[in-house]
Parts: sequence; C-alpha cells; structure tokens
Amino acid sequence: MDDSLARPRLYATFVSAFAVLALVMATIGIYGMVAYVVSQRTSEIGIRMALGAARRDVFRRVFTQGALLAVAGLTIGVVLALALGRVVATLLFGVSATDPVTYVWALGVFAAVAVSATVIPAYRATQVDPVTALRLE
Repeated sequence: MDDSLARPRLYATFVSAFAVLALVMATIGIYGMVAYVVSQRTSEIGIRMALGAARRDVFRRVFTQGALLAVAGLTIGVVLALALGRVVATLLFGVSATDPVTYVWALGVFAAVAVSATVIPAYRATQVDPVTALRLE
C-alpha cells in the first residue's frame, strides 16, 4: 500500500514545495515593486507632505496603487487558472478543477500576501522627511 502511494505522495510534495516557493516569490515581487515605486517617488511624496498632505493620505495613496496591481494580478491569475484547470484535472483526486472553495482560499491567501507586502513600503512612504526629499531635488 505504501509503495502504491509513493508516487502520488512525491507529486504532492513537489506541488506543495513549488506552491510555497511561488508564494514567497510573489511576496518578494510585490514588495520589491512597491518599494521601488516609493523610492522613485520620494521627492513627490516629500513635496506632498511639505504642502500639507497627511501621513494617512500618503499611506492610502501608496497602498491603493499596490492593491490595484495586486487585484489585476489576481484577476489574471484566476482567468489563467480557470483556462488551464483542465490540464491539471488529471492530477486532482476528489476535487474538481474549478472547485470554488479552492479558488476562494487561494484568492484569500494571495490577497493577504499582497496586503502584507504593500503595507511595509506604504508605511515607509509616510516616514519620508519633506526637507530631505526636497533637498534631493
């Protein structure tokens, strides 16, 4: 019995490892992209803050931009997952390729990752010193 389950167990281990790797790469990618945008717009953020923008407004602006990119990525991912679900259907046991619970969980996990990866650069944007940012101009 153990020998007959060895191959499916190996496949499940590989798929799980690649899923965790994809999640880590998505987190690093979103964080890196938002952090890069914040670093490129430091002078703009400094000017906004010098003109009286509240920290929460700066945070909301940066966070919203990151969230919109994450929503676009999630939408593209769901469309591709639904389109390619037929290919993976042969590897699934007891779950359909279009199982809504699976999709909801995946969306929830990736949304949480996107939020956590966007919060740190958005917070750092609120810490920009307007004088220093204007001096860099």
